[in-house]
Amino acid sequence: MGINLTKGQRIDVGLQKVGVGLGWDPNQTTGFDFDLDASAFMLGANGKIPADEYFVFYNNKLSPDGAVVGADDDQTGGSSDGDDETIMVDLTKVTPAVQEIVFTVTIHDFQTRRQNFGQVRNSFIRIYDAVGNSELAKYELDEDFSIESAVEFGRLYRRDGGWRFEAIGKGYQGGLETLVNKYAG
Repeated sequence: MGINLTKGQRIDVGLQKVGVGLGWDPNQTTGFDFDLDASAFMLGANGKIPADEYFVFYNNKLSPDGAVVGADDDQTGGSSDGDDETIMVDLTKVTPAVQEIVFTVTIHDFQTRRQNFGQVRNSFIRIYDAVGNSELAKYELDEDFSIESAVEFGRLYRRDGGWRFEAIGKGYQGGLETLVNKYAG
C-alpha cells in the first residue's frame, strides 16, 4: 500500500519505470456514457510541449522518445473498480528537453453530453512501480468540480537529478481544448 497524498503534496519517485493509473466512477446519468480520457503533456522548462508529439493522448499513444505510452481509451466511463486508464512512463527514456509530465483527465464531448466532473466520483491518480506492480502513492480528488470538464490530476517533474510526483487536483472549463491551448508551444 502506497502513501495517500493530499493536494499539493510531493514525493520522491525513486523508480525508473512507473505506471500512472487513473480512475473514476460516474455518479449520474445524462443519457450518455461518460467517455473520460487520460492524457500526458510532456513539458519543457518553459511549461510548453517541445513539439506536438509530446502530447500523449488517444490519437497519439507514444511519445517520440518512447518514454510515455498512452492509455487504451475506456469509452464507457468507469467500467472497473481499479484503474480505468493507465499511462506507462519509462523515466530513463525521457528526453532531457522534458522537465515535467502533467497527467490530465478530460470529458470527451462534454458540451453535447452536458457532462462535468461534478457528475464523477471516486476520482484518483496513483503512481506505481511498473516492474513490481507495487503502489508508491495515490491521490484521491475530493473536490466537487461542478463546472469543470478537464482536471490536472498530478505531475512528474525533475528535481536534483531525480523525479518527483506532485498531486495537483486543478480543474478547468473547456475540456481538452483548454489544456492543449495552455500547453501548446
